[in-house]
Amino acid sequence: MTETGSTGASGRTGLLDQLEALATILAASSLVAVVAVQAWQVFARYVLNDSPSWTEPLALVLIAVTAMMGAAVGVRRETHFSFPTFANAAPPTVRAVCRAVARLAMLVLGGGLAVYGAILMLDSFNVPMAGAPLPVGLKFAPVAVGGALIVVFALERLVKAFREAKPAAAHGPDEEF
Repeated sequence: MTETGSTGASGRTGLLDQLEALATILAASSLVAVVAVQAWQVFARYVLNDSPSWTEPLALVLIAVTAMMGAAVGVRRETHFSFPTFANAAPPTVRAVCRAVARLAMLVLGGGLAVYGAILMLDSFNVPMAGAPLPVGLKFAPVAVGGALIVVFALERLVKAFREAKPAAAHGPDEEF
């Protein structure tokens, strides 16, 4: 696996780099789409005096896409919500344990989001969404997909840290993680 944003010897990016780029594009695109949908809502309501019912449900789906894809990218880049002060001040061994615990927490959280998001999605896909010609299950699809991406990216970070820790252990405990 390659570092985030780096390319391999052949000049190609790895599959996980491509997944990260796709998630970033989806998050940014859905954010732009939310702005467009909300702008139409305001225009239709105040200028045309005909407020469309589909804008709010669609905006909620797009916000879920933005949030979940952004969260997955945050896990991959390890820029997710954390409290790094203790870990940064700790010795390298404690720092490594803190990072491993954070990565495991992301793995478990992502797994829960993926599994329960998929259950909710499948259970409500045949129910029509109020105000929009879309299935209710569509609201939970970003949760399921984003959770699965979080699992993949957290697993990648755990495996990478494990591989890097083996050579560092041969050099002694004072080496940087």
